[in-house]
Amino acid sequence: MTGKTILTGVKPTGAPHIGNYIGAIRPALQLAATHKKSYLFIADYHALNAVHDPQALRQDSYQVAACWLSLGLDPERTVFYRQSDVPEIFELTTLLSAVTPKGLMDRSHAYKAVVDKNTSEGRDADADVNMGLYTYPILMAADILMAQTDIVPVGKDQVQHIEFARDMAGYFNNTFKPVFKLPEYQLEKGGALLPGIDGRKMSKSYNNHIPVFMDTPARKKLVMKIVTDSKLPAEPKNPDDNIIFQIYAHMASVDEVASMREAFEKGGLGYGDAKQALFQVLEREFERPTQLYNEYMANPARIDELLEKGAEQARIIARNTLSMARMAAGLKPLL
Repeated sequence: MTGKTILTGVKPTGAPHIGNYIGAIRPALQLAATHKKSYLFIADYHALNAVHDPQALRQDSYQVAACWLSLGLDPERTVFYRQSDVPEIFELTTLLSAVTPKGLMDRSHAYKAVVDKNTSEGRDADADVNMGLYTYPILMAADILMAQTDIVPVGKDQVQHIEFARDMAGYFNNTFKPVFKLPEYQLEKGGALLPGIDGRKMSKSYNNHIPVFMDTPARKKLVMKIVTDSKLPAEPKNPDDNIIFQIYAHMASVDEVASMREAFEKGGLGYGDAKQALFQVLEREFERPTQLYNEYMANPARIDELLEKGAEQARIIARNTLSMARMAAGLKPLL
């Protein structure tokens, strides 16, 4: 256990597939278990930049909450809350906006990507750019700085946001007085791309993914659809080029992975048996979480209760941080 504070935000994007689990969810749960103070929030205000269907946003928020809870998030150890339930974040966003130069927002990867796409298509550079997208990094900085966060685990594409949060903390501290910690990022190690059942990158958009939460017959049927070559069971096979093995290697024990590798390389393991072995480890990993997930989704009031309790905890430090920032800027502290 370290004494540092770790914070993770997750967008409400519906139920995950096993690539999401291996690449992001499992590493984040393991990291939270090694820190005394950890925060995990559902970034529903960030999602509003693109999702304008209220029912879909609510459903996706419940799904992502049920996902993390069923996969092992302990709300007694990790402060788990909805971003929208902590209003102090949004006042802090306004305070940070007052010291953040426009040029910083112009350099945001997300904003530049839209501008470049519009330009290449001969459209106005700012077509379909709302202010939520443009100021996205300021809200993200408020998410991070309000908890006096030490470490934010991110993928490579999110490093800029942590650097921007450090910049904004510095702007504020130097303009007024020191209030905010300067957070550090920690690159997530689970970034290897997992193949889908057709060999391409696992993605919902390709419809080649294996959902984390599904019933046993559906899971088995999907695993059995994994594309293979025509090699016979007795023929040696390269496990590193095999979809079944690549998924299995992320889910099975060290000994199980070594055994399957040896069987592939020596020959004697047919694809049908390998698929059965993969199905069994997926079932072992996700059968109980699937049951829990279905129970949570059938009882959204329970999810609300847990998230509201987490928000109460988050608001304690958020109000303290905001009060210090208000006083530093010459405003009245919160009562």
